[in-house]
Amino acid sequence: MDKETLKIEIKEKIIQYLNLMDLKPEDIKDDEPLFGPELGLDSIDSIELVVLLEREYGIKINNPSDGRKILVDVNVMADYILANSSKI
Repeated sequence: MDKETLKIEIKEKIIQYLNLMDLKPEDIKDDEPLFGPELGLDSIDSIELVVLLEREYGIKINNPSDGRKILVDVNVMADYILANSSKI
């Protein structure tokens, strides 16, 4: 899977997992901070994103500081998934 396709998939899964049905994938910018004022995600959402990574891409995050480095924005998530996923 190429990075652009993966980024669209990540956005779709973020919307699905976090129940953000008022958003479309194109509403989420690739470099927009996930935990900034734009999306307004919180610590509960970060847990759901960790679950998303494990279920969908086989990536297990045990250390919260690792999660903060990975769950920055869609670009960072896509790069990490491409480098570490057992399912792509």
